[in-house]
Amino acid sequence: METRTLVGNGPYTYEVDKQWGRRAGGVHAFGLVSGMACDSEDRVYVFNRLPNPRVIVLERDGKLLGEWGSGQFKHPHGIWMSPRNELYLTDRDTHLVTRWTSDGKLLQSWGTPNRPGAPGQPFNQPTHAFVTPDGEMYVSDGYGQRRVHRFGADGQLKTSWGEEGVGPGQFALPHDVWVDSRDRVLVCDRENQRVQHFDRDGAYLGEWSDLYAPMQTFVRDDVLYLAEARQRITIMTLDGEVLARWGSKGDAPDQFTDSPHSIWVDSRGDVYVSEVLGENKLQKYVRQP
Repeated sequence: METRTLVGNGPYTYEVDKQWGRRAGGVHAFGLVSGMACDSEDRVYVFNRLPNPRVIVLERDGKLLGEWGSGQFKHPHGIWMSPRNELYLTDRDTHLVTRWTSDGKLLQSWGTPNRPGAPGQPFNQPTHAFVTPDGEMYVSDGYGQRRVHRFGADGQLKTSWGEEGVGPGQFALPHDVWVDSRDRVLVCDRENQRVQHFDRDGAYLGEWSDLYAPMQTFVRDDVLYLAEARQRITIMTLDGEVLARWGSKGDAPDQFTDSPHSIWVDSRGDVYVSEVLGENKLQKYVRQP
């Protein structure tokens, strides 16, 4: 019988399941998982980077449903699922953002395949894409340059901002982007240890600092979930008040051996976290009643 491990506190208490998806009916191993996202039925879409870049689809109980995209990606990085059950994927090394149906049909593409954009323009090794309820898309363009791009609902570029640096509106590595219910564009400025806040036009509004290399944010019901590369998960309000935290470096069930890279929360409040650098590092945290 497996030993139960709990993390978090109060209403944000979770049971750790580090074997999710790898029991009978699932997969043998995940390889290196760049990220994952859930659709409206809480099916889980795993963006696998190694050894075979593709999308693996599982039920919320971890049973394998199928896979698609083999041969379509070079370096999977960001994955985001829209309320319409469309996936937005960023491939770092092809310099592309792409939109797909949940069963693997390519709908739209931004960027020039295998060629970085001109300086300041989309894309040079993009990291993540997010679409607002009114149809605008925001992309963090973080490895080849330090930019955030805003696209209109018509799919055309409206504006871009950001440059190398440590000041307001500057980035060391913009690793993720999200737009919250207050219309703030939240950007994980990973190497500057902060999440910066902007309005939709890119004007600096503030930041949360002293974080542990923030990798990705996820917001549900105005609660923000943050994956931090230095082995920590933080749950906070949109005002920055910490509600729960867990994690440290190690191989215990409540620790991380590698770097939390992606985070998603399903409709029931269960949390999924993937780690990079190590392989087979995808775990589920089941919210407790």
